[in-house]
Amino acid sequence: MSTNIHVKKLIPQLGLIGLVVFGVSYMAPGVVVATFGVISNLSNGAAAMAYVFATGAMILTAISYGKLARQYPASGSIYTYARRTLGSQLGFLSGWIILLDYLFLPMVAWLITGLYFGAQFTFLPSWAWGIIIIAFCTLVNIVGLKLADRFNRVLLLIVLLGVAVLIGFGVAFASGTDNPVSVAIWPEAATISTIAAGAAVAAYSFLGFDAVSTLSEEVKDPKRNVPRGIVYVVLSGGIVFVLTSFVMQWAHPSLDFDNVDTAGYEVLTLVGGPVFAGVVNTTILIGGLASCVAVQASGSRLLFVMGRDGVFPRKLFGFLHDKFRTPVFNLLLIAAIGFAGLFLTIGDATSLINFGAFLAFAIANVCVIALWWKSRASMPLGRNLLGFIIIPVLGFAVDIYLLFQLGGLALTIGSIWLAVGVVYLLFLTKGFRRPAPGLDVEGAERSTESAQIGTDTAVGPVPERD
Repeated sequence: MSTNIHVKKLIPQLGLIGLVVFGVSYMAPGVVVATFGVISNLSNGAAAMAYVFATGAMILTAISYGKLARQYPASGSIYTYARRTLGSQLGFLSGWIILLDYLFLPMVAWLITGLYFGAQFTFLPSWAWGIIIIAFCTLVNIVGLKLADRFNRVLLLIVLLGVAVLIGFGVAFASGTDNPVSVAIWPEAATISTIAAGAAVAAYSFLGFDAVSTLSEEVKDPKRNVPRGIVYVVLSGGIVFVLTSFVMQWAHPSLDFDNVDTAGYEVLTLVGGPVFAGVVNTTILIGGLASCVAVQASGSRLLFVMGRDGVFPRKLFGFLHDKFRTPVFNLLLIAAIGFAGLFLTIGDATSLINFGAFLAFAIANVCVIALWWKSRASMPLGRNLLGFIIIPVLGFAVDIYLLFQLGGLALTIGSIWLAVGVVYLLFLTKGFRRPAPGLDVEGAERSTESAQIGTDTAVGPVPERD
């Protein structure tokens, strides 16, 4: 049965600075301290160079995301881009793939933050900290993105202050040693292959730069600000990661760590003593709350767009709170997944997310090539060869390489998730005989001047899933 439905659009509230703050918060810049030991070990002491390589690799895909965001300034990220360039069915599968990232990354963020809060503030167990953090983040996101933006700005400032203090103490300590600067850039034991191995892990620090594209409908002048914001997020994160890892490597060029998983804390203690290490670690933990807020907000927006399209039951996933105009059900669903994940190990939890992220990155590069192909009559190849062919091909190759650097568990879980998505798509499309459900949001925009949530913009008839 067909029914006229009304498109609900999100309120433009964020400017370019707010968008970059959101993206950098999502990536959690303090993660460089936590991953330093692993990356230093893999790269044979060239952690900073590994981050340089990783930044360059992620910039390729960021440029592709920027081109897509400029062409399609609607929320939904890779789901929206693939629908418009590759068709509704591949668009659905792309959205399904990235859901693996957006649904479970908040769970991982809350799990890790709860564990570290429990270790730092022992008067409550880790699971209790996890419950408090999930409830707090959910409340902030329900009230709205404007509050979340203010909250993220404060917490990001705290974590960047902690990182800046670490860099200052690290430079002061390293300058008083016999360690040459070159040992932190390219030590004798480092090779292209070891640095590439380190870069494969360092690239995980950038997961989430694409999340700003899920907020396109909540950004002022999205065709200008979202593409710039995506690239600025990667560059900002890269600068923080490279500088911090360089100073830490300069202060501790040896690969002799008590435990590579806690090497970052060892370096903090080395350069400033245990009290300094505790203070910096606490600021990074507090700043990590901004990442928790951001990852939940992104996942809820993707679910909202897919619900609005009718891919998921619209009355639930496409619902917006009358007062706050936020996807409350989606936020509560992600919170429920987070509660369930508090009793997993970090290894099991993180294995759920990386597959979706890197495969979605690869698809984004394919979408750029498809965009050029569809518009090739008005876009001569000569002028567009670099941006629409060479960069996407390089980005695709890097993303596929990173995908296959994942462990067997991640690939297995990811493949199962993809198979379930194919089965669900079979059901939605009656055996691929019809397109996946969707709304002509751009057409609706052309027929109305309103850009507010709750605006009644008829675009039916569209099959509705209740």
